Order: sequence, then C-alpha cells, then structure tokens
Amino acid sequence: MKIAVIGASGLVGQEVLRLLEMRNFQFQYLIPVASPKSIGKMVQCKGQSYRIIGMEDAIALKPEIAIFSAGGGTSLEWAPKFAEIGTVVIDNSSAWRMDPTKKLVVPEVNGNVLMAKDKIIANPNCSTIQLVLPLLCLHKHYRIKRIVVSTYQSITGTGKAAVDQMEDERAGVKNPRMVYPHTIDKNVFPHIDMFQANGYTKEEMKMTLETKKIMNDDQIQVTATCVRIPTIGGHSESVNIEFEKDFEITEVRELIAQTPGCIVADDPKNNLYPMPISAYQKDEVFIGRIRRDESQKNSLNMWIVADNLRKGAATNALQIAEYIVAHQLI
Repeated sequence: MKIAVIGASGLVGQEVLRLLEMRNFQFQYLIPVASPKSIGKMVQCKGQSYRIIGMEDAIALKPEIAIFSAGGGTSLEWAPKFAEIGTVVIDNSSAWRMDPTKKLVVPEVNGNVLMAKDKIIANPNCSTIQLVLPLLCLHKHYRIKRIVVSTYQSITGTGKAAVDQMEDERAGVKNPRMVYPHTIDKNVFPHIDMFQANGYTKEEMKMTLETKKIMNDDQIQVTATCVRIPTIGGHSESVNIEFEKDFEITEVRELIAQTPGCIVADDPKNNLYPMPISAYQKDEVFIGRIRRDESQKNSLNMWIVADNLRKGAATNALQIAEYIVAHQLI
C-alpha cells in the first residue's frame, strides 16, 4: 500500500500525517506532496522521515490512495490524473462535492454508498460533517422537515494564514498579515466564503446542499448562517430541527449516544456542554444542550461541536480510506 498526502505541509495535511500514525493505518510507503515551494522539505510519520515531492513524481509512483488537502483548483486539475492510473482520491476541497457522479461521504452515515468504481470521493464541508452525524438516526425515527443552523467556526477553517493574522493582532503587530476583511481577535463576523446572489455565503449554501446529498433526501429544508469566531480547535453549531413526528427527549439522547462517533455531553446543572476547547484534537462529535423547542411543534434544539481539522477534515478523510480498505474496494 502506497498512500499519497497532497498538501502535506498544510494544517489538514499535517493532521492527516499525525492520524496515519495515531490510527495505525497500514501502509508500506508514504508519498508526501506539496506546492513547489515545499518540495524537498522533510515530514515525519511513524518514526520515519519522508521528502516532499511534486505532483508528477507522485503520479509516477502510482499510489493506491491519495488524500487531497490542497484546495479546489488543485483537486480539479490533478485528481482526475491520479484517478486515471487507478488511485482512489479522497478530496477535502469543495471541488467534487456536488458533482452528481461523485460520492459525498461521512462513513458512519453513508459509507455504504461507496463502490470499487469510485475513484474520486468527496469529503464534505467540516460544518456539514458534524451536523449530519447525529442527525441521521433522528431522521430515521422522526423524519426531519427543516433544519435551522447557526455556526460559530474556528479560524483554523481558513488555514494557517488566519491563525497568523489573529496572533499578529494579539501581539499588537502594527500591520498584521490580513486574510479576513476585518480584525478577528475579540470579534466575530457573519462572513465565511463568498457572498452569493441569493444573499447567502458559499459556506451556508454548502451546508444546505451537502446535507441533502449526504442524507439522500431533497425534501429536508436547511437554512444556515455561518459565523467566524476567534477560536482554535473546533466549530460549534446551534441547531434547531423540526420533525414530522413527535419525540421523547430521553429517546433522542439515547439515539445520539448510540451513534458511532457521537458523544453526548449534556449536564447543564454541572456546567457540562460541548466546547471547542474540550473537542480540540479529538475525533468525535460532541452534542449537548438537547432540549425541546417549546415555541414550535415537534421541534428540537441542540448544540454540536467538533474539531474541524480532525473529524471535520483529516479524520473523516482517513476513515473513508479505512472503509475502502476494510471493504476491499481498492
């Protein structure tokens, strides 16, 4: 098994390398790939050093799996070239997510849709992954009609440059390296990705469209407001769900707790609820503040938190790779 990590020098790529070791993913050779400015640099994995190489050299090595974390443009250009030689590409960008010929996968939710012929597999948006994971079991029992979600998203979702901007601001640097249109330290703004003609941002529309695709139900209505906050370690979501059927809160908690990858952290009397600081560098999705919406029939409120670089990106991608290997789809 040869596995390539495209974007090995970036935040998500670095997480993939750590997880290959932590999850003991079995491979014989690692192929780290990055932009020309990083070629020749060394990365570490499982106690060994590997030299970063370029795309053409990586293709020549014919890896069985390639995990892409290098942006949509890179994926559109290079993923088909890897697929042509038989490599299974797992792509972290938005390039292929809404392509009707490509699968959009959260393994615990819809891993069963994967087939041996799938050579380019899309990893969903980080906010969508943590949203759908606890909702599928509820959808099966009560049928979701509508989801209203407001996100509180870490600056790490933008990448290292955003972390640099916040650190500059906190250090009082006169001319900080600006990635955002506003100061992010001690601030929040409802602006993630580009604004669209309908007034929503691209991030908000990703959540709407991807949720429908992953849950395989276009009848579910989704509306989102995505907000950037000055935290490192995870995205948080305030979620309101309207069901066709009524429910019992105790059963809702039990269903979520039984869902692989979900942890219920819900004891407000003892100040227990999910937070980015407690989800940091963890692979699970944490759910709390589970309560009935008393203003609307058959409606539920909950608070969902996950580390966006782990389950929201690197962990989910590697879980797809694990699923492919375990089910002999390669």
